[in-house]
Amino acid sequence: MDPVIQLDNLSVRLGGRDILRGLDGALGGRTIGLLGPNGAGTSTLINTLLGFHPPSAGSARVLGHSILTGKNDIRRLVGYMPENDCFIGGMTAVEFVKFMAELSGLPPQAALERAHEALFYVGLGESRYRQVGTYSLGMKQLAKLAQSIVHGPKLLILDEPTNGLDPTARQRMIKLVKEMRDSGEMRILLCSHLLRDVEETCEEVVILKAGRIVHRSNLDEERRLNKRFLEIETHGERNGFAEAAVGLGCEFEDLGAGRLRLTLGEGVLIPDIYRIAAERNLQLRRLSHRRDTLEEIFMKAMEAPDGRL
Repeated sequence: MDPVIQLDNLSVRLGGRDILRGLDGALGGRTIGLLGPNGAGTSTLINTLLGFHPPSAGSARVLGHSILTGKNDIRRLVGYMPENDCFIGGMTAVEFVKFMAELSGLPPQAALERAHEALFYVGLGESRYRQVGTYSLGMKQLAKLAQSIVHGPKLLILDEPTNGLDPTARQRMIKLVKEMRDSGEMRILLCSHLLRDVEETCEEVVILKAGRIVHRSNLDEERRLNKRFLEIETHGERNGFAEAAVGLGCEFEDLGAGRLRLTLGEGVLIPDIYRIAAERNLQLRRLSHRRDTLEEIFMKAMEAPDGRL
């Protein structure tokens, strides 16, 4: 699969500060999650890819088009759902979405037809003649989604699509994102502070910190290869239990107060841990089995001393 975004030493300087610093790499997943704490540069990266911020060094390509020379091609091929509301006062939803379709290059009649289709798709068909200013927060988010897909983009950029939504509205938005992902008709770049959104929808994740990429991985691969952890609470003397676990190929960490953490080695099963505990008459009071979550991957990226994993 060809990369949807190619970063080539991309740097951006705004207001005398370096916001993005030498970003490199190819992003090629069907759905790419863009993560970072406040001030990490995620919004600046999106705006730079859309041509709103000029790079101070390096460049990037979106769907094969340079952000320096192909801005019009990029904007024609990309749909953008911004974090903040972007409505025009007094317009009905169908008028607004039609207008955005025309800005994307569709002729008026085709733009009107596509506006109706997009609003029905996101679930606003019955409300499409209402002024957008009268919409609830969840409906406004859906209207923003409709305008971002009305022209049939090849890449859809979603900036905080579930921001402020209640659980029901969030599930509806996530369902739509998954449907668009699975249709195979467009690639998706999803920027969110909610790790759960990325974990549920994305194949690839990029984490920024202080304007640099500190982690990039394929989430499906992470899930398949991720190390397995056991968190164990013991009672009594361990009598060489830790050494025996290490001998099986596990990594051992003493958490104190009778608690320990084992990273299971290749081929090591939980019954093996029970066996070596029984051989040493060690009582296991509690044992939980899990893998790294995206939250833990994110926190490790934030804690890396030089900003890189």
